[in-house]
Amino acid sequence: MRMHSVRRNLNAAYARPGVDAVLFDYGRTLVTFDYPTEDLLAVLERFLPRIEDALGVTAPTADALMRDVLIPLEEHVESPGEDEVSYEDVYRATWHRAGFDLPDDLLHEILDQEQLCWDRAVRVDPDALQLLSWLGEQGIKRVVCSNAPFPPDMMLRQVASNGVGGLVDSVLFSSQFGRRKPAPGIYRAALASVGAAAERALFVGDRVREDYEGPRAVGMRAVICTAHAAEIPPAGIPTIASLAELPALL
Repeated sequence: MRMHSVRRNLNAAYARPGVDAVLFDYGRTLVTFDYPTEDLLAVLERFLPRIEDALGVTAPTADALMRDVLIPLEEHVESPGEDEVSYEDVYRATWHRAGFDLPDDLLHEILDQEQLCWDRAVRVDPDALQLLSWLGEQGIKRVVCSNAPFPPDMMLRQVASNGVGGLVDSVLFSSQFGRRKPAPGIYRAALASVGAAAERALFVGDRVREDYEGPRAVGMRAVICTAHAAEIPPAGIPTIASLAELPALL
């Protein structure tokens, strides 16, 4: 049923679009995640012998490391500030606060394996790949513009592995740019990456401040997709219930 609905909306919007580029938020827009608790615990368990060797003492349990290190790191994912953090610095500091001073190379390995858990946990929105493919067929540039503090190489690996990367023209995460939405520069850099003007672009995301007010402030049109949004926008902000409805706006 969903695929028929998507095709109907795409066909209805086949006329020349009113935009040259569509910019998408990533998490809760193109993809969603479930917290991969068991996978993360398994990773920590595998590293316990190496953690013990590095510290020279008995390592805590994987559950304790999850509680004292990984869970506190989540606050940096949704940071309200516009300056992006150096996640590897934050990662090192969080382990230190929990009482573990590990070598940088070991910390990087643990972080890399942790991020692979998130790669496996990602779920692409059921309409996303078809929509991105259709936009490309219409000659409309497709850009991922999203806040994500994690190391750029790990985020780009994730986007490549789930199919989104092969269907967009540019990807710009805040960890690559050094600034987070709604900082104006990140939207402008994303537009510049595909040579699009703000007035000929549409931003699609799930959060009002970062994905509606921020894009509007630099001259873009914007719409909130509520399919995976944590909060429903207030009245007066344009919304779509699914990505399948997007072509009708172009």
